[in-house]
Amino acid sequence: MSRDHRPSGYVFPMPGSALLQAWREGYTLGKLKRDVMAGLTIGVVAVPLSMALAIATGVPPQHGLYTAIVAGAVIALSGGSRFNISGPTAAFVVILFPIVANHGLGGLLIATLMAGAILVALGLSRLGSLIQYVPYPVILGFTAGIGVVIALLQLPDFLGLSGVALGDSTLHNLVLIGQALPTLSVAEISVGLVTLAALLTWPRLKTPVPAPLVGLAVGTLAATLLLWGGIEVDTIASRFSWEFEGESGTGIPPFAPSFTAPWHFPGADGTPLEINFALIQSLLGPALAIALLAAIESLLCAVVADGLTRTRHDPNAELIGQGLGNLVVPFFGGITATAALARTATNIKSGAFSPIAAVVHSLVVLLAVVALAGLLGFVPMAALAALLFIIAWNMSEARHFMHTLRSAPASDVWVLVICFALTVIFDMVIAVAVGIGLAAALFIRRMAQLTHTQRLAAPSSGEHFPPEVALYKITGPLFFGAAEKAIATLRVIDHNVRVVVLDMRDVPSLDTTAMVALDTLRRELGEQGVGVMFVGLPPRLALKIKRAGIHREVGKLAVVSNLAHAERMARRWLGHAPR
Repeated sequence: MSRDHRPSGYVFPMPGSALLQAWREGYTLGKLKRDVMAGLTIGVVAVPLSMALAIATGVPPQHGLYTAIVAGAVIALSGGSRFNISGPTAAFVVILFPIVANHGLGGLLIATLMAGAILVALGLSRLGSLIQYVPYPVILGFTAGIGVVIALLQLPDFLGLSGVALGDSTLHNLVLIGQALPTLSVAEISVGLVTLAALLTWPRLKTPVPAPLVGLAVGTLAATLLLWGGIEVDTIASRFSWEFEGESGTGIPPFAPSFTAPWHFPGADGTPLEINFALIQSLLGPALAIALLAAIESLLCAVVADGLTRTRHDPNAELIGQGLGNLVVPFFGGITATAALARTATNIKSGAFSPIAAVVHSLVVLLAVVALAGLLGFVPMAALAALLFIIAWNMSEARHFMHTLRSAPASDVWVLVICFALTVIFDMVIAVAVGIGLAAALFIRRMAQLTHTQRLAAPSSGEHFPPEVALYKITGPLFFGAAEKAIATLRVIDHNVRVVVLDMRDVPSLDTTAMVALDTLRRELGEQGVGVMFVGLPPRLALKIKRAGIHREVGKLAVVSNLAHAERMARRWLGHAPR
């Protein structure tokens, strides 16, 4: 019997189960070589993506690189999926950008720390399987909205606009971009378009060299040619500067991430944060949203990886691993991390066998920071914006979005559109909360429509009830959304009816609301001198109503197993001779 089905109760999730599983299958030198080659490939891809996503979030690019280095390794070693590659992802941009705008880098790191603790708690509580119940229209709605917001945030860099200080309001950002359009730079647009063209055409050549690396190389070359012609474009080195232990420079600091408490990083005003209850309270909502999205992203990624490799992940161990990664990474200057689907798929296609590939990927990014920081500083901001346009397009899943609009039921379409609109206009915290609430309300409504009560003239099994007995059949779950509707029918009965028989063989579940409604019905009918029988309740439900205080009472209330028994008991109550 597997661990997940042992009857002994709670089983502690095993952190690092993916690594242990790979080791048990036999880890040979050949498999290590496969992991190293896959890790090299993913590391090369992760360097430009990590920088671009950090900048899109509103923080210097090195913090994205630190995320891939630290969180990528910690999550791989402690998680439950053998192939997930974790680091900064596009999905988080719409959550993290407002946090940076309102609380600075320090606030973002503290929110990441809180989200990590929530993820660990979810994993320890074995709630990994519950993530699958988030409805598809909700996920598609906020991912499409995220794609639109990411693309919008890149317009100033792609167009070379000056004087645009974007905030956390999409509508206000649109106004700012519109006002700054007269300042657009042809040089910046040219670099962006050249990069975009390279990113779109290179994959068609079917070469092993990653498109993001080629695209940024082409964009950097274009910027260099313009510089030789006396035209400067904005680059990482011209946009960002750093100071570390008395040294300073521009671009990316050529040092490995070092230990620093998250609250020592600056807030929105540039000074170190002061930890207090008000700050924690204001970051709690974003931290919950980060944890929810990280759980959804990482577990969906693990499911896709399982489908590609015919393996099985441990969802609870994966949540613990994601939580540990996000607990550790803020102390090294890294931002929020989760599994990235594109990098994970590339990892699998590159022949990875175990989480060691993700560790190698982290080492490659570390090597790039230490050895190539100066070279990375020449990457143009417009080229990074072009790369993020591609990421935003892939994130939006436009084809699935349009297909769902055309083919899904109207209620699902409304959930999709509302989630999309709320993500774009407000933020993902509101979108997910409202979306899940709407989806839950629609589900309750649909389930309530499946529950109904019908009066039967005669049972199909051949029993013959006296005319003073009314036989009703209740079908479907009796819960708070359906109980009152189903039981309301029973309150209108003929004056000559002395016994009401409720055939409940097709009632799979009862909640507290239903039990209260049944008890109220029993009391109301009892006051009219009408007895009630519950027929066919499973033993667990019969015990449930007994514990709720609904007890057998001769002539007034009975719980029987079948209609034949109900007929005999009804005749005794009415004083009829048995047939």
